[in-house]
Amino acid sequence: MAVALVVAAGQGERLGSGGPKAFVSLNGRPMWEWSAAALRSVPQIEEIVLALPPGVAAVAGVVCVTGGAVRSESVRNALAAAPPDADPILVHDAARPLLTAELAEAVLAGLDGVDAAIAATRVTDTTKECDDENLVLRTLDRSRLWAVQTPQVFRRAALEQALSLAAEEVAQATDEALLVERAGGRVRVVPAPAENLKVTTPLDLLVAEQLLARRAD
Repeated sequence: MAVALVVAAGQGERLGSGGPKAFVSLNGRPMWEWSAAALRSVPQIEEIVLALPPGVAAVAGVVCVTGGAVRSESVRNALAAAPPDADPILVHDAARPLLTAELAEAVLAGLDGVDAAIAATRVTDTTKECDDENLVLRTLDRSRLWAVQTPQVFRRAALEQALSLAAEEVAQATDEALLVERAGGRVRVVPAPAENLKVTTPLDLLVAEQLLARRAD
């Protein structure tokens, strides 16, 4: 039985929403509901756990937990609320409302033979590494670079091991796949559409609204 953990505890300062980002209205419904709707269409997923900001009331249709100050705390709290036999575990950011059931199923299928599978898109821009003074150190080979998204799917044991690393290391991780890598796990990239964008700024919100409206046409 697969369980989906939807991380929705961000406050959305850069979005300027004045409240939790996942509850910003997007084409008539809270942002998090778009991801939940897609995940409900995935046959392998039997339960959705939503990590909410502290003080936000529980919502219907999903298991709700209080998220933490950092992403890893939210994932850990959500994982603790999942059934003990749930495996694999899918983790998704509520701020990516253009998730499709097809992408979730592809990432679940990508877990075969590895510890984690993650949605990502190839980097198409020339990418340079700079020092603290913005002086270029080197130009990276973009043919080997991927921009990572969610969903990310994990063997439960691998995710639990990753979250058990040193507290400071876990807190600083930008995603759980990084922690699995550091713990020696194997991670596979699954190609994802670029439109699976993360809503961070007002422009992102506008683009998401237009793309969702186009789907409905």
